[in-house]
Amino acid sequence: MAVKELHSAPRLSALYPKALLGGLRTGGREAGGALPATEYVRGDVVVDPAQLAAYNQVCGFRLTDELPATYQHILAFPLQMALMTEKDFPFPVLGMVHVANRITQTRPVRLDEPFTLRVRAENLRPHEKGTQFDVVSELVPNASAEHHDPIWTDVSTYLRRGGGSGGDRSKGAREQLAPPAPSAIWRVPGDIGRRYAEVSGDRNPIHLHPLTARLFGFRSAIAHGMWTKARCLAAFEGRLPEAFTIDVRFKLPVFLPAKVAFTSWRTEEGWAAELWDARRPKPHLDATITAG
Repeated sequence: MAVKELHSAPRLSALYPKALLGGLRTGGREAGGALPATEYVRGDVVVDPAQLAAYNQVCGFRLTDELPATYQHILAFPLQMALMTEKDFPFPVLGMVHVANRITQTRPVRLDEPFTLRVRAENLRPHEKGTQFDVVSELVPNASAEHHDPIWTDVSTYLRRGGGSGGDRSKGAREQLAPPAPSAIWRVPGDIGRRYAEVSGDRNPIHLHPLTARLFGFRSAIAHGMWTKARCLAAFEGRLPEAFTIDVRFKLPVFLPAKVAFTSWRTEEGWAAELWDARRPKPHLDATITAG
């Protein structure tokens, strides 16, 4: 696999217009193709304490000198966008759906700890609604050997709709389920998309304002999937081991503003959680947390 070394974070302000042009000029991309055999690598990454504090506040985490397991995703996101907006990437970024995210940390990452980020795409495979693939992001401490195993791994699964084998056969059954008794009710403000965009850099227009969201077929702005995951993870602070995996499947979007119901329960492996629309039996995500 070829390695593309970066000395700074790619500018998202330049990548979003590139993503828009790629969506308008799909050409052969619609037919798909092989994922690029390129890994983006950025070394000597350091955390901005002010950005971390703002992130923690928006997502509901406490202020500590350890990074929440979801925080590194926003540091890897510019590399992900750079990878997915290159000409050799088989799909346009516009129209892709983030359907799942799995994060594994073998130990917490400290605020003052420099590290290297690695990002690549892999595992292109069919889906009943189209084609899906994974974008894998890894964090390796600078103090480790060059080929040391990562201490943090993020696997984001994306779906490109079209050409699949059929509809979502589980949808009807899922929507018939009654929501579980909530552990908490959260009111999600209408500006949470803009607030999360400010700290994460993810300024996808579907999250920012009802008018821009309607241009892409949504009745109002929707919350970032990674904000909902982070908010759910924050509810477990103080109850998790240092090494764990949190695996989330994103279901129906959270239309802003919203009132959502969160519930969690213990399992043999660790914890499970769900987020629902508090007014109707509509699931937003489900999550599992396993130790080790």
